[in-house]
Amino acid sequence: MCGGVFCGIIEGEIQAHFVYEDDLVVAFMSRVQPNPYKVLVIPRAHVEMVYDLSDEQAGAILIATIRIARGVRDVSKCEGLNLVQSYGKVGQQDVFHFHLHIVPRFVGDSIVLDWDNTPAPPETLNQLAREIRERL
Repeated sequence: MCGGVFCGIIEGEIQAHFVYEDDLVVAFMSRVQPNPYKVLVIPRAHVEMVYDLSDEQAGAILIATIRIARGVRDVSKCEGLNLVQSYGKVGQQDVFHFHLHIVPRFVGDSIVLDWDNTPAPPETLNQLAREIRERL
């Protein structure tokens, strides 16, 4: 029992508008709708961050997300889509129960994901890739 809003939704204590449920995953309409049809996908079990997901949970979340994203595309006629997941306070996570945002996108919708797109040098990319490989 986490006592958070998403656990409250799963436990039926807080109202939600569900679009998908199975043994491992729950998906419901986000209360915040920057564009219509924004959905949140969460594990049924309380898991705070992506690092804490089991392989089974991660696989189930991705499979459900793809199915739901196709449905969102079909009903919204969106021109694009963002899958957004934030980890930790510095990553702008505000509810500490893993959740993946499915955000339909439309030309001129004013939603901005912005960072420097300057390509890194190949030697930097090789070093970074090697460091990650060594931790897997």
